[in-house]
Amino acid sequence: MSIPVPKQYIRDFERLGFGLFVHWGLYSQLGQGEWTYKIHNRSMKEYQKLKDTFTAEDFDAEKLVLLAKNAGCKYITLTTRHHEGFSLYDTCGLSDFDAVHSPAGRDLVKEFTDACNKHGIVPFLYHTTLDWHNNDFNDDFDKYLEYLSKSVEILCRNYGKIGGLWFDGNWSRPDADWKEDELYKTIRKYQPEAIIVNNTGLSNRGAAGNPEIDSVTFEQGTPEPMNREGMSKYIAAEMCQTINNHWGTADLDIDYKSPRELIENLCRCRKVGANYLLNIGPSAQGGISRYQECLMETVGKWMKLYGEAIYCGRPYNAKGNKMNFILKGDKELYLYFFDIGIKGDDNVVEIKNDDGALTFENVPDKVKSIEWLDNREQLEFIQDGTTLSVNATKYPYGMSTCVRVARAKLA
Repeated sequence: MSIPVPKQYIRDFERLGFGLFVHWGLYSQLGQGEWTYKIHNRSMKEYQKLKDTFTAEDFDAEKLVLLAKNAGCKYITLTTRHHEGFSLYDTCGLSDFDAVHSPAGRDLVKEFTDACNKHGIVPFLYHTTLDWHNNDFNDDFDKYLEYLSKSVEILCRNYGKIGGLWFDGNWSRPDADWKEDELYKTIRKYQPEAIIVNNTGLSNRGAAGNPEIDSVTFEQGTPEPMNREGMSKYIAAEMCQTINNHWGTADLDIDYKSPRELIENLCRCRKVGANYLLNIGPSAQGGISRYQECLMETVGKWMKLYGEAIYCGRPYNAKGNKMNFILKGDKELYLYFFDIGIKGDDNVVEIKNDDGALTFENVPDKVKSIEWLDNREQLEFIQDGTTLSVNATKYPYGMSTCVRVARAKLA
């Protein structure tokens, strides 16, 4: 069976490679995660009063966008409305449970999309399909779906060209008729090249669903290679992951992932052609913690060295030692090496001084030269048929980037 050719806007999405997810809402004021209303059995009568203290005084859209850009992210997905039902955008009369009717008095999605467009970042808009605040979700589902559709139409019409819509919540009523065809038709009318994502949740990672879906999701799990043979349409893939254990800020969640883990997860995603959507949770009024900023800045250092291999590389069938793998660009190969060690004095740190040949099998392309992307050092190699052996020199003392990437120019 043949593999369908991707539409250009889907191919463009795959080329973005790395995105930032931002979960921010009323729940952020409680500092106990985005599901605190449901999991902590809060009263909606009391919970909705959080709107009265929502000032967004620390939200700086331009600062957020530049943080993402400096980290190497090409797109940002912002929660315009999460399951609590509060909207960060002007709902234009559909509801007063939104940012413009709070002390913030601002359309925060407009600020976000304007900042993205100013700095060359693609804006994606997350929107819940599940709503704890709107009584029609349980009492009159058809009426609720009309409210949902009108809400999405506002996002499609009022913020210029957007990269995509990221939905989440259909898993809450798996047997319901969500009228997805009608919803997606509205999107195609106003945003014909918007990527449509509908998160299938932790229990159903990688499922496609409706034919209009452009990318499957792998929530909190490493993506598997996509088998697109026989598909009627080429579908992309994306992994979304928290920077600690919660999507929304949680004051007592200090279990942050290390830069190594974030970088390795990004690389593993790209190995199978999936994007990596890394989440941060702003504080109560929209600020970003210094610790999250530092993690993003550290990942940005890695991306400045090796970003070319993240954006331009596509899956390649070569087999490497342990976790090592190869991606293919237009006229080059990108060789990813894990744990190659440092060269230096054995009395200083545990060091590996012996450069060793690392082998890749099933490399049919003829290699002309290989160099590290970070310092352009030329690497010795031997290619025997489809076997490529590379003398992967160790890091010079004073350097260790978790994953090191070399570029092989093809003959």
